[in-house]
Amino acid sequence: SDAICNFVICNDSSLRSQPIIFNPDFFVEKLRHEKPEVFTELVVSNITRLIDLPGAELAQLMGEEDPKLPGANSTASGFFRSLMSLKRKEKGVVFGSPLTEEGIAQVSQLIEYLHKNLRAEGLFRVPGNSIRQQILKDALNSGTDIDLDSGDFHSNDVATLLKMFLGELPEPLLTHKHFHAHLKIADLTLFDEKGNKTSTPDKERQIEALQLLFLILPAPNRSLLKLLLDLLYQTAKKQDKNKMSAHNLALMFAPHILWPRNVTANDLQENITKLNNGVTFMIKHSQKLFKAPAYIRECARLHYLGSRAHTSKDDLDLLTSPASKELQPLKSQKRSRLDTCHQEETQQRTEEALKELFRHVHNMPDSAKKKKLIRQFNKHPTALTPGSGVPTSPAVRRTRSRSFSGLIKRKVLGTPVILERKSRDATPEPERVSKENVHLLQKCGSPAHMSQAKLKSLDGRKEVRCTPLHTLLSAGNLTC
Repeated sequence: SDAICNFVICNDSSLRSQPIIFNPDFFVEKLRHEKPEVFTELVVSNITRLIDLPGAELAQLMGEEDPKLPGANSTASGFFRSLMSLKRKEKGVVFGSPLTEEGIAQVSQLIEYLHKNLRAEGLFRVPGNSIRQQILKDALNSGTDIDLDSGDFHSNDVATLLKMFLGELPEPLLTHKHFHAHLKIADLTLFDEKGNKTSTPDKERQIEALQLLFLILPAPNRSLLKLLLDLLYQTAKKQDKNKMSAHNLALMFAPHILWPRNVTANDLQENITKLNNGVTFMIKHSQKLFKAPAYIRECARLHYLGSRAHTSKDDLDLLTSPASKELQPLKSQKRSRLDTCHQEETQQRTEEALKELFRHVHNMPDSAKKKKLIRQFNKHPTALTPGSGVPTSPAVRRTRSRSFSGLIKRKVLGTPVILERKSRDATPEPERVSKENVHLLQKCGSPAHMSQAKLKSLDGRKEVRCTPLHTLLSAGNLTC
């Protein structure tokens, strides 16, 4: 796929010295915008492969049902829940409104300023001045440009205002629909040699699941989440100056980007640790989470380049180039090797299971049931005993010997039917005959009777088409 996108033709001499930026997720984004239903089905099918989502939670993730969140049915109305509800009723252009590109453009000024001031001790933990924060909030709501480098504002003012903006969104940055999926991702752990679940997190699967989940976030949420996690990642890298580790930052931001709205710590109970650890994991691995998995890129690329209906002329020319033709044999060889290895592994597991089953039956006490099971093993030639070797494949297993009279009956009665069926086809294929039948014809018929025999070579093997045996029998040239 990289070879296809390395050919660039530029006739403008002023642009030739500029670096060429290639987006590896180009086809992924193209598929997302042009065919969102196909894209969502592709991504969600892989999410359910990694985490177990029951029918209700899957419907919530797809937006088919309203999410059922902790504390939603609670009648308790604490001070915290009431205060947050009142704050969200005061909607502005940026604060308290649904996330838009305009709002992201305003908030990005805060993020850009904080990138220059990451050394402030207690950043995001120490609150700023409330008067300066209100002045800054009004300026952002009015849409005016702000000179944060003038010295009128402190980095703690800007950091607190950023948290306030996230907290006043109608729903968390990671959305209510994805809440249960994040809880399941936190439970992804490794398995030991015996297949038992351990307490060690499976980081590779967690990263892959988050990559997929972020792909189906709304575009504004995904854009702001990427800016925010990158800021927190850079902040944690300077924790020797600001005293803010990834875990400390997660404690500050988990209620704003992951916790459901209008809930308290009592509503979440045992899930608080999972949610905080989940945000910590996102901060530490933020540089990997916004790249589509390789197989999603390949599926999206093949969706366009693999079909002429969706491919431009330039893409077709690139596909027929010598470089792409050289890649095709290598891909086919690699695919065939993978298929062979998979088949061998499956066959080996089947053989081991059969051996284990036979040993279990052999160790059973003598009874009629044991004798019946052993008779069933003996009936099937594919069943393995502990002392038997690997069975020959059906393709190379020798056929059972047959009597001469049975052979004559089979050829007399079966050959005309086969020839009659093959004569109906537009491109008849030569009849394959076994080695013993060729010897039989050579013994029973003379060269004169083989006038219709034609020898053709196909894949290095000789095939014989000869006069049907019932014709030879009727002519009296074959005696038994």
